[in-house]
Amino acid sequence: MNLEHRIHLLIELGNYCLSADPGWKEAQRRAHAHNGWFIPEFMEAAITRIAAEYLQKDKLTQWAEQYELPSERPTPKNVGLIMAGNIPLVGFHDFLSIFISGHRQTIKPSSRDEVLIKRLIEQLQHFDPKVSSYISFAERLNGCDAYIATGSNNSARYFDYYFAKYPHIIRRNRTSVAVLNGRETAAELAALADDVYQYFGLGCRNVTKLYVPQNYDFVPLLEAFRKYSYLSDYAKYKHNYDYQLTILLLNKKYYMSNDSILLVENSSFFTPISVLNYEYYMPGTETTEVEPSSNGEPAGFAPSSNGEVRGFEPLSQQALLLSLAGNTDVQCIVGEGGIPFGKAQQPSLDDYADGVDTLQFLRDL
Repeated sequence: MNLEHRIHLLIELGNYCLSADPGWKEAQRRAHAHNGWFIPEFMEAAITRIAAEYLQKDKLTQWAEQYELPSERPTPKNVGLIMAGNIPLVGFHDFLSIFISGHRQTIKPSSRDEVLIKRLIEQLQHFDPKVSSYISFAERLNGCDAYIATGSNNSARYFDYYFAKYPHIIRRNRTSVAVLNGRETAAELAALADDVYQYFGLGCRNVTKLYVPQNYDFVPLLEAFRKYSYLSDYAKYKHNYDYQLTILLLNKKYYMSNDSILLVENSSFFTPISVLNYEYYMPGTETTEVEPSSNGEPAGFAPSSNGEVRGFEPLSQQALLLSLAGNTDVQCIVGEGGIPFGKAQQPSLDDYADGVDTLQFLRDL
């Protein structure tokens, strides 16, 4: 299959994603039954985003031209692909990159998200049976020429060990943050709610930490976030909310809530489901030299005697942005100095996870 034909197949797949095909709708129903976090609304959001941002002819053509991909690849490599399963079709971009590059791939999908990707591959094979010689599934990825693996920090250590002698991309835990200036409109705060709540906050592009100016008024933000109050109707989410609320009450920790999310002052980027951390910064542009500290936190932060990391002097806004830009735990920054509110879950084709250029890696194999 030459490049033009592969792009044609992907365009057809984009049309299929947006269709009401009974087999596709049944796959979505089974995916929700298999994984309770994959509610219909969030599956539809992920599928629509993929069709709109990834599977359009002009975008695919421009993407391929940018890398000068060859029309045909006489000796394709076999790339082992280990997918995550935290949000619906989270591994689709890696699959897409391998397919458009002309290489073969052996996929090990996450047990939490195998229904949707397998159905889409089946449909590609229906469009053209030759696809079967380019894409396969396996439980063990033995004998591949290169590897792309996404998982937790713990699983990444194993990936590093097993795949060290092969060309590889290994991804670890990441999350996203938002920097607010206190002048956001109601519409911008409502858009920020999408960045926080979509996919129950389980994606690496979900905002799990807010940086706000001193004396910030949280009331408008909590009111804007009520657009997702209905998530409390889902038992899995409500169970997490109740559990985290109980811990805060037992430990006599200060928190704010609108009954669907818990705002807690904490320096950590990572949060449990239903919790959103926040931290203050000093408004203004004055700055000093910013160096990451040994504990991975921005300069200006240090662990207290009980091990909890607390800020002893808030950074200026400019110093904060400089520090966040170089932090390996941060996938993207929303708001001040970053992408617009509401756009965290809408990456483009060349917006690569962890900043590692996947298509260049594949082109150069």
